[in-house]
Amino acid sequence: MSLPMRIEIHEEGPREGFQIEKPGFSIADRAGLVEALAQAGLPQIQVASFVNPVKVPQMADAPELFRAIRKQPGVRYTGLWLNEKGFERAVAVPEVDLEGVLYFYTSDAFCRLNNGVSAQAQAQDQRRWVERYAARGVPVRKAYVLTAFGCNFEGAIPQERLKEVLADMASLQDEHRIRLDEVYLADTVGWANPRSVSERVELARRFFPHARIGLHLHDTRGTGMANALAGLQAGVDLFDASVAGLGGCPFSGHAHGGAAGNICTEDLVFMCNEMGLETGIDLECLIEAARLAERIIGRRLDGRVMHSGSLKAFPTRSR
Repeated sequence: MSLPMRIEIHEEGPREGFQIEKPGFSIADRAGLVEALAQAGLPQIQVASFVNPVKVPQMADAPELFRAIRKQPGVRYTGLWLNEKGFERAVAVPEVDLEGVLYFYTSDAFCRLNNGVSAQAQAQDQRRWVERYAARGVPVRKAYVLTAFGCNFEGAIPQERLKEVLADMASLQDEHRIRLDEVYLADTVGWANPRSVSERVELARRFFPHARIGLHLHDTRGTGMANALAGLQAGVDLFDASVAGLGGCPFSGHAHGGAAGNICTEDLVFMCNEMGLETGIDLECLIEAARLAERIIGRRLDGRVMHSGSLKAFPTRSR
């Protein structure tokens, strides 16, 4: 066990959360939530996605949302796109902090649903994305392996399959002379367990010994925070999370709806604080941001600490 002294959390809630909700939330409310998250100390916030406005009307106003945010110095405000048209829309908005991200899949079935192509075709297209980013002067430093642990269509993903994808990513890195500084394993629909997290983080390190290994965890089956702890114990210092547990995946194939949202940002910060790990995030301020998200959405959200409060009001305890 090698716990990091400090971890970095990237916030996904404003994009992932509102993308799965019904349309109709105001730009002012959503911009206010982004501003509250920045005020709490989140270093990077994924604000919106640039996707087909007909298929995802919740994100049709992404350019206007970016323009409405009062930015905090030192915070990155990013977006997501799945194709070249979406990328060009993002490029046209100066307020977007562009980052070149590559996406690979272990599950062919999930990739076909999410991207409309096979996992193999998606992997080949990432080579073209490196060239597209280079043409726009956008550096490529980050890659995700989606469904890195399992898929509701194909079941548990064998480590050998993950190994194949990681090997392909490493070969792309060598072919195009780029350096992937951040490699994320994404438990897209909630198949990970603490043991598999430990094993697959170690596997990713074998292929990318120089990179920071990140985790993008969903709490579909209630193991999200246990999986985060396993990641911390494996030395992971980079996590995606979602304020108040917002979000989910509409293409999960789950019989009772999509996958649950990312692990909850304020719950993760609370756990790290109690373990003596630095996050750079003001927990009390973050709790208020989570409560703001709940007021905007208009129903009780899944975060725990936002409802129970932190331990600040209790007598000081020795750890």
